[in-house]
Amino acid sequence: MNILEVKNVKKAFGKAQIIDDVSFEIKPNRIVGLLGKNGCGKTTILKMINDLYTIDEGEILVCGNTVGVESKKVISFLPERTYLDSELKIYEALDYFKTFYSDFDKEKALKLLNDLNLNPNMRLSKMSKGMKEKVQLALVMSRNAKLYILDEPLGGVDPTTRDYILKTILSNFNDGASLLITTHIISDVESILDDVIFLDNGKIILHGDADKLRQSENASINEIFRRVIK
Repeated sequence: MNILEVKNVKKAFGKAQIIDDVSFEIKPNRIVGLLGKNGCGKTTILKMINDLYTIDEGEILVCGNTVGVESKKVISFLPERTYLDSELKIYEALDYFKTFYSDFDKEKALKLLNDLNLNPNMRLSKMSKGMKEKVQLALVMSRNAKLYILDEPLGGVDPTTRDYILKTILSNFNDGASLLITTHIISDVESILDDVIFLDNGKIILHGDADKLRQSENASINEIFRRVIK
């Protein structure tokens, strides 16, 4: 069974067609890049998958279920902007996740925080953007989910922090699960991608296996993207 199926999905805000007849699927054990320029519709797709936006037309299935209560049980979502109260200490954020998500592994989260040199007694308001990114990532990756969705997890952080984040992503999502990651900085994530989806103006321009695309085009994913997305 596919982890995710997006079928002929459309979404408009007023007269602006943001997502236009988008279809793709994600199989188990895949890291998939949803790649495109800022404002092309990437976050809108993620919000529809997470039932934060309603679909105008089409269908989205997560492990065979339409988006809703059941799909949310198997998706672990990292939004682009933090939703955690800045007055929380890290250990309080852990307790918050443990309360709301039955699949949250607190011991795994504590190990990740230690690996990332973060003290659970630190208050979020006293932390840098990069440190907050690490905290949110540790929380999201400590759920035993089927689909991990990360919206621009590398945006605005320094190269060292990006390396930490990529290492954490690669070593901490469940066997049999898949991961969907969005970015407009393709070079940062190219090395970890199994499949790529190029999105432009709400439409899929290219979709396929990353290695096969590199071989057929004799170019990096970043180079291919620059050719097809003007």
